[in-house]
Amino acid sequence: MTHTPENLTIAGRRAAILEELAEAAKAGGREGADVRLVAVSKVQPEPRIEEALAAGQRVFGENRVQEAQTRWTARRAQYADLELRLIGPLQTNKAEDAVALFDVIETLDREKLARAILKAMDKTGRSPRLYVQVNTGEEPQKAGVIPKDVPAFVEEMRALMPQGIEGLMCIPPVEEPASLHFALLAKLARETGLSHLSMGMSADYALAARLGATSVRVGSGLFGEREG
Repeated sequence: MTHTPENLTIAGRRAAILEELAEAAKAGGREGADVRLVAVSKVQPEPRIEEALAAGQRVFGENRVQEAQTRWTARRAQYADLELRLIGPLQTNKAEDAVALFDVIETLDREKLARAILKAMDKTGRSPRLYVQVNTGEEPQKAGVIPKDVPAFVEEMRALMPQGIEGLMCIPPVEEPASLHFALLAKLARETGLSHLSMGMSADYALAARLGATSVRVGSGLFGEREG
């Protein structure tokens, strides 16, 4: 794939990524607008966040609830079209804070967490869209539902959650070809009747877009390498 040049501004990198996503989506038989760019803003310094916002970026992904609260709570009033996605693991004791802040939770992977989210939804009156995280590589150290259990888990979640499930998310093993895992996630989505796929990061977002991603999670490819 083509990587965005490091010497571009964030606005320049964003434009290049969006163009590349559009080309990749068309290569996969879809429209360019079918793939959303999620800016992974975790641990990024404030000037970079402001630059991304100024460039028109409105969809951001965060790994930790507390960090996201600090960064985004005050900005909610300023940017009515902001969309926040939780892309890191969620502990049940943080479910209420997550439901109160995030528009999308991409890391649902167990019934206990689903029930904590459901309780938080009742309390806060908010209903974030939900993705099931799939552990496509069946890695013991990684969260997510293993592939063979996905159809039953999705059906269970559809019965439990009022808004149902929007899509599937995966983080492929770093030492294996990402294409195999993207293809597997797309297959599981077809089998479960889901149309949204969160897959692909800075190193492979164009590949993910060609293979069916509806959102890609890009950090360093958009913001540049982390400082410090």
